[in-house]
Amino acid sequence: MGIEPIRVPGVLQKGIGDMLGSLAIVVIAGSMLGKLIAETGAAQQIATGLMGLFGQNRLQVAFMVTGFVIGLPLFYNVAFILVFPLIAGVVHQYRLPAVYVGLPMIASLSVTHGFLPPHPSPVALVSQFGADTGTTLLYGTIIAVPTVLLAGPVFSKTLGHIKASLLTTFRTEAREHVNLPGLSNSLFTALLPVLLLTVTTILNMTLNPEAAIKPVVTFFSDSSIVMLVSLVYATWSLGLRRGMKMNEVMSIYTSAVSDVAMVVLIMGGAGGLKQILFESGVSAEIAGMLNNLQLDPLLLGWLIACLIRVSVGSATVAGLTAAGIVAPLLAAHPETDPNLMVLAVGAGSLMFSHLNDAGFWLFKEYFNLSIRDTIRSWSLMETIVATCGLLGALTLQWTFSLF
Repeated sequence: MGIEPIRVPGVLQKGIGDMLGSLAIVVIAGSMLGKLIAETGAAQQIATGLMGLFGQNRLQVAFMVTGFVIGLPLFYNVAFILVFPLIAGVVHQYRLPAVYVGLPMIASLSVTHGFLPPHPSPVALVSQFGADTGTTLLYGTIIAVPTVLLAGPVFSKTLGHIKASLLTTFRTEAREHVNLPGLSNSLFTALLPVLLLTVTTILNMTLNPEAAIKPVVTFFSDSSIVMLVSLVYATWSLGLRRGMKMNEVMSIYTSAVSDVAMVVLIMGGAGGLKQILFESGVSAEIAGMLNNLQLDPLLLGWLIACLIRVSVGSATVAGLTAAGIVAPLLAAHPETDPNLMVLAVGAGSLMFSHLNDAGFWLFKEYFNLSIRDTIRSWSLMETIVATCGLLGALTLQWTFSLF
């Protein structure tokens, strides 16, 4: 790329440091929180409670909401494995088509993974584009609702003919109900990061800049502080208060860090690559070429993420790599809302998952489908999510332009 060899180590260190400096706390604390929610049975309690609330006649809606709630604090693969026994149990009990029943929940997990903080890719994109975590979460939730409805309950109506004989190997025993934390405690703990970000974002928008409480609200609106506060509360509410020893809680957290170590390394590597592209002028060159296409920056960012996603498979890698290319493009278009760019690139990073994506094989093997039927269901569902995400971002941009 024309960078002097003596500068390369420094460039890599800056890129990795800039990326992980703002993300390490959020990603690792988020992993710890999600692992504790899973291991203590709080996630099972949430799923069971929501199923009881919506009833048998609204199974798809119940599954969609359950996937959204559980997907907020948990990484996609962990959440998928966690909710699959619930899907298998309902399919077995009511003799319903597995893909028809399960896809709304899986669509919710995918949307939260690609659109909403504190998941790694959206958090990293917020940092790269100089967006606001709370605002991105608010916009992302607005877009996520119609996206999940279309990709889940609506699209799954076309998949009733797909035969899926779920493997009993993947069924796990549910915990005894008496050993589970309460539903209200489980819900509040799982949603605390979202609640804190939402409240502080609204307060930041409405408070007078000179108000005495403004610095306090700004402090607690930082995503790292939000995750640390949430983790401390979860340690007490799901752990210590319910009789767990501190070393038991720490053992869960240690396992969580191991689970997320590769994600952190991938993010650091993406930061190094981003800095190489920036320092060598490649990002600026690509941005200059794309500027000549006369396309909306949100659409361009989405297209770049789509291309990388289809090529390399990983949604996280696609989002983070696209960020290094899109950042100069965003700088050249200051009128573009960085929060919407986060959502556009995040949506593009979910486009058409196929054979090079671990999520494709996870879905295929757990639902015991053929490759053809997996493409017909999972891959097209991801494509719908990616397309709706872009349309949602463009719609919000158009709406904001009217005021």
